[in-house]
Amino acid sequence: MTSMPQESQETQEEKHKLMGISTQGIIMVLVASAMMAFASLMLKQGISNIGGFGEGNIISEIFNLLLQPIFVVGVLLYGSGTLLWMRVISTEPLSVGYPILVSFSFIIVALGAVLFFKETITLTKLLGMGIILIGVVIASQG
Repeated sequence: MTSMPQESQETQEEKHKLMGISTQGIIMVLVASAMMAFASLMLKQGISNIGGFGEGNIISEIFNLLLQPIFVVGVLLYGSGTLLWMRVISTEPLSVGYPILVSFSFIIVALGAVLFFKETITLTKLLGMGIILIGVVIASQG
C-alpha cells in the first residue's frame, strides 16, 4: 500500500479559506457585524424614545438615555461586537474582513430601518446594496 504525500499545514489551511479569510473568521465577522448593526438599531430606538439627542441639555439627554433599557443594551451589544471585531482583526486580513463587516452591517441596518422605523427602501437602494455585495466579493478575491 502506498501512502499519499501529506499536504503542508499551510496548504490545508488555504483550502479552508474563502476570499482569503478562514471560515471561523467569516463567522466572527458576520456575528460582530450583526451585533453592531442590531446595536445601532437599538441606539436609534433609545434616542427616539427620549425625543432626540443633541438638541437640548446634553447632560440631561445622556441621563435620559441611560434610563432607556434598549439604549443600554445597544451600548453593551455594540461594545461586545467591537471586542469580537478586535479578535477578528488580530488574526484575519483587515482588507478582507472590513468590507464584509461594513456591507453586512449596511444591509442589516437598512432592512431594520424599514422594519422598525418605517423608513422606505427604494429600488435604487436595493440595487446599490447588490452592487456593494458584488464589489466586496470581487475585491476580496485579490
